[in-house]
Amino acid sequence: MNWNQVEGNWEQFKGKAQQQWGKLTNDDMDVISGRRKELEGRLQERYGKTQEEAEKEVDSWMEKI
Repeated sequence: MNWNQVEGNWEQFKGKAQQQWGKLTNDDMDVISGRRKELEGRLQERYGKTQEEAEKEVDSWMEKI
């Protein structure tokens, strides 16, 4: 799966993202709106991750969905 598919179908994928990262709120999901960099930024804020850690986590998540 590539990010364009996630971005284009964000309404479907945001529930899966919230299951993966429970600290992300509905407001976070609305702001992210399918943008990968925004998701990575929110992961850094909510979980105290580095940019590299957030990127790897998103990559890993995409392999599972």
